[in-house]
Amino acid sequence: MKVFAGLGNPGDKYAGNRHNIGFMAVDRIAQDHGFGPWRQKFQALVCDGTLGGEKIILLKPQTFMNLSGQAVGEALKFYKLESTDLTVFHDEIDLAPGKIRLKAGGGHAGHNGLRSIHAHIGPHYDRVRLGVGHPGHKDAVPGYVLHDFAKAEQDWLDDLMRGISDGAPFLAGGEGPKFLNAVALRMNPGRGGAAPNAKAAAKVEDPAPSGATASRSDDPPEAPAQDDTRSPLQKLVDRFR
Repeated sequence: MKVFAGLGNPGDKYAGNRHNIGFMAVDRIAQDHGFGPWRQKFQALVCDGTLGGEKIILLKPQTFMNLSGQAVGEALKFYKLESTDLTVFHDEIDLAPGKIRLKAGGGHAGHNGLRSIHAHIGPHYDRVRLGVGHPGHKDAVPGYVLHDFAKAEQDWLDDLMRGISDGAPFLAGGEGPKFLNAVALRMNPGRGGAAPNAKAAAKVEDPAPSGATASRSDDPPEAPAQDDTRSPLQKLVDRFR
């Protein structure tokens, strides 16, 4: 048994916010995979079902973002699960819109929902980091994440949710690369697929299992490849230096 927890704020007022992309992800999984009805439990909305032969509890804390750990902690204690049995879906401002990373353990990077979970169960749980982009200045972050996705973002957002749903059985089975590939097929389907800007935003650069540490936006950029302008003779000379 595993718990997939989506982070967000309860109520219609926040339903379309960037901060609620975690709720959106688990809602889509529940809808597409025939999970049971949502019910109130553990200060959260929960439902259960099966993904790839694994029983999964989907959980949406109703305590508001900065108290998410209360609901998560109660659920893990009730089901006698370890923190490593938990996967959290959350918004990530350090990733471009539509990008996705898997990460196991590590810090909370100032995310209030993760901060609360750390306080209740520690840092040793998996995360699905869902890129929503950065407003450009740290003072603008609260207002940015508490605003709805723009209409222009709906196409890539829908593709991302479909991809997460497609790959959910792989994620449940611990097959991180296959999960990311399923998302990539929705975000970057090839010829005749999504618009170029959606493809660029959703490129899967980290096809790594959930045990791998995801890259952050402050990682040094890769140097661009340069054309080799040497003559054939110079290449031969250089080869034997």
